[in-house]
Amino acid sequence: MKKLIATIAAFTVALGAAFAQDLAAVTEVYNAGAEAVSTDKAAALKSFEEALKLAEALGDEGQEIVANCKNIIPNIRMSLAKDLVKESKFDEAVAALQEVEKVAEAYEAFDVADEAKTLVPQVKMSHAGNLLNGKDYDGAAAIYKEVLDADPANGNAALRLGVALNGAGKLEEAKAAFETAAANGQEATANKQIGNIYLKEAAAALKEKKYADAVAAAAKVNDYTENAQAWQIAGQASQAAGKNNDAIKYFEKYLEAAPTASNAGAIAFTVGALYQGAKNNAKAKEFYTKAAGDPKYGAEAKKMLDALK
Repeated sequence: MKKLIATIAAFTVALGAAFAQDLAAVTEVYNAGAEAVSTDKAAALKSFEEALKLAEALGDEGQEIVANCKNIIPNIRMSLAKDLVKESKFDEAVAALQEVEKVAEAYEAFDVADEAKTLVPQVKMSHAGNLLNGKDYDGAAAIYKEVLDADPANGNAALRLGVALNGAGKLEEAKAAFETAAANGQEATANKQIGNIYLKEAAAALKEKKYADAVAAAAKVNDYTENAQAWQIAGQASQAAGKNNDAIKYFEKYLEAAPTASNAGAIAFTVGALYQGAKNNAKAKEFYTKAAGDPKYGAEAKKMLDALK
């Protein structure tokens, strides 16, 4: 019996020595990670992940190292992900941040997980912004759509998506994106952008002599934003189509919106002539008078006023 007890005691001592030796080895790996943090974060991460695995195998003896590793690893991964952002390696950064979130949640580092989750759309927005600035409109639009799919109320993403789609010539999709932006805190800017699209459509229709389309598009402009040029286009299209009453209406709106425009005298003279053609001499005089001071049309306006006395 005494021999058996002595054998058990010897085994226990040997086992304790083995655990101590294993713990020392794990600690050495852990310390190697700590020393590498400031010089080589990737090497440090590798050491801490190895130390974690080894410490978990020790059970209770390795719990302190396990806890330390689970605290450090998510932070190192986050730092490496941010380095990728600084290097403009956006796709790699997004993948790294998604892994950070996964690891941090597993290790109950919830603050780090939340930060990673918040940074993913920000990094995507930065990536898309770079593509947009480089006029890669389709590439930018694809990323903005990803952000918007994940967060449909992201007005800024919707606004920038509209800009990208507009640049790519996808005007109807751009309008829809701007409508989403307007509904999510970007109303003034988004509506101006929609108005600009309709203004270009109105000008193009006028040039192509599609007068009804020009008037319709010009009217849409002012549904979204006040724009004097739209009224001018509507007036020109209506006049060209022989709809003089409409032309008068739109030209008057133009003069109300832009009374000091460089062509205000010319437009006033045109309105005067249209009223004269409609035999409304009182209104004709009113607008000829407005044109009387114009350097180009003033002399002719005065002649018309004299003729109408």
